[in-house]
Amino acid sequence: MKNLDIENIMKKPCHVHFVGIGGISMSGLAEILIDNGYNVSGSDSKESAVTDRLTSLGATIHYGHNYENITDDISYLVYTAAVKQDNPELVAARDKGITSVTRAVLLGHIMAQYKTAISVAGTHGKTTTTSMLSEILLAYECDPTILVGGMLKTIGGNLRVGHSDYLVTEACEYTNSFLSLVSNVNVILNVREDHLDFFKDIDDIRNSFKIFADKLDENGTLIINSAIDNLSYFTNDLKCRYITFGLDKNISDFSAENIVYNDFACASFDVVKRVVKCEGGCCSLSGTETIAHIDLKVPGEHNILNALAAFATASSIKVPVEFIVKGLSNYSGTDRRFQYKGTFNGVTVVDDYAHHPDEIEATLTAARNYPHKTLWCVFQPHTYTRTKALMDKFAKALTLADKVVLAKIYPARETDDLGISSDTLRAEIEKLGKEVYYFPTFEEIEKFLSKNCINGDLLITMGAGDVVLIGENLVEK
Repeated sequence: MKNLDIENIMKKPCHVHFVGIGGISMSGLAEILIDNGYNVSGSDSKESAVTDRLTSLGATIHYGHNYENITDDISYLVYTAAVKQDNPELVAARDKGITSVTRAVLLGHIMAQYKTAISVAGTHGKTTTTSMLSEILLAYECDPTILVGGMLKTIGGNLRVGHSDYLVTEACEYTNSFLSLVSNVNVILNVREDHLDFFKDIDDIRNSFKIFADKLDENGTLIINSAIDNLSYFTNDLKCRYITFGLDKNISDFSAENIVYNDFACASFDVVKRVVKCEGGCCSLSGTETIAHIDLKVPGEHNILNALAAFATASSIKVPVEFIVKGLSNYSGTDRRFQYKGTFNGVTVVDDYAHHPDEIEATLTAARNYPHKTLWCVFQPHTYTRTKALMDKFAKALTLADKVVLAKIYPARETDDLGISSDTLRAEIEKLGKEVYYFPTFEEIEKFLSKNCINGDLLITMGAGDVVLIGENLVEK
């Protein structure tokens, strides 16, 4: 792999401990450090394929977060925004005087070693767009390092350690983590309300994304969705150039025309680029030109936008069009993004990670173009703060399904239920005239679906928690 000079933050030889090492984001960094000769340990709540892989690479894994896991030989402790300050391992590190750094800070130091480092940010679409970019760079055979927030089939996981100066990663806005990253190409897919347990409101979120854009110097590039509200707020006073993408060719540098969907809601389209003509030192727009044709293997209009973002980004770093087209053609989806799980009693089961109203709307809109009799959506809300803040929007988005089944709210890091439950959301959906049910256990949901879904129906399990188990259990029975 590429030899990294990160001894300015972690002197070798040393022992680095990761709190929550089995997580998608943490495991990738742990593997990079192992490959660079560091002694790595970590803790996680339970054993998984990810922790098994890290063990096979030489990491020491503890199951459960305990004070005793932090031994005196540990030099650095790495943790994520989801880890609370009263975590016993963070407490032990403070007591022992061990230096603690966030995952984002460590990733930023690693990224600084790469000449072409790409950060993909946005309220939603990060994993898919990062995966599409990864496929493009792999098709280009530039041996990239890849850190993606999902399991990408092509690389057999969430990480690929390359030997070149190319790196692409997701950039999460939660707790402003993305502001610690060091990149020369920043992508902003969209800016919407989310993570309201940290951000005060949409203006606070927009301010963070503005800072993310402003971090780029005169040699950098910002790739941004032309449909973002008040786009000039993000593009004014930039030190770097910016490139727009979107469905409106009149305001987008890269856009799509002649969009056609197949029977499974996957789009084919032409990529159109605005042409700038320069004469005598003056430059002006002189129309558009069609530069490529794309056939996607993933459904929905939202994936056209993700593909345009990936196309614009790859073009900005001078990847030839033929490799961009090949990479997008190779992309067949990421784990838990409209992922086919199987069938039961003639019912098609799909799982999706959507946990924000915009994502739900995009996924269900795509699903309505997928062959089916009745479209069922089993939704597991994720966190009390998000559910309460966006209650009306969740209710409206879920009405795109024919029938809705709600599971209990998945609390993740939260303990205060804020006086709401999935039954609160059920009542709001019912007010909109939609057939909706709520069951407190997965077992009850599975029994209900087994009895009521019929041959030809389409069932989507949806959410960022463990709702995927419902579909998997139904398929396995």
